Amino acid sequence: MKIMTVAWTAAATAATAAAGGVATDPDGGWYLGLHKPDWQPPAIAFPVVWTALYADLAVSSAVALDSGAGTDAGSTMRQQEIAAYRSALAVNLVLNASWSWLFWRARRPWLAAAECAVLTASSTDLVRRTYKLNHRAGVALAPYAAWCAFATALSAAVARLNGGTTAN
Repeated sequence: MKIMTVAWTAAATAATAAAGGVATDPDGGWYLGLHKPDWQPPAIAFPVVWTALYADLAVSSAVALDSGAGTDAGSTMRQQEIAAYRSALAVNLVLNASWSWLFWRARRPWLAAAECAVLTASSTDLVRRTYKLNHRAGVALAPYAAWCAFATALSAAVARLNGGTTAN
């Protein structure tokens, strides 16, 4: 793994975390007033899990991007795969940060749940792309897609329990 690649993926995931974090307000009156499903994890779980997942995403993506670099066989195809991977990663990170803005700032739980379903599909595709470039990195990234699927279910449950309310 090249230092510049991991620096790029780490910076990109850190920017995503910061962008989402700016929008997040778990202590605000709107959120505290929402009904939540009994199976929602405790509040401390979210920053702990997301920190681990962002680190996983940065490292797994860096490994995938550097896999096969410099090989002659199929280098044009590999470069196309890597370029497509970078694009897929960028889209995924934008989707990741966007959920916080839709849920916390726009206060649109159903829209956030729908967006989270798109994020889950994007994350699953990213795991597939990662696995294609490096099997171990793909396996390591699988918890990210799984957590996004869980987040989709949780977002939809909150929306359902609250009628999709946008009340202050």
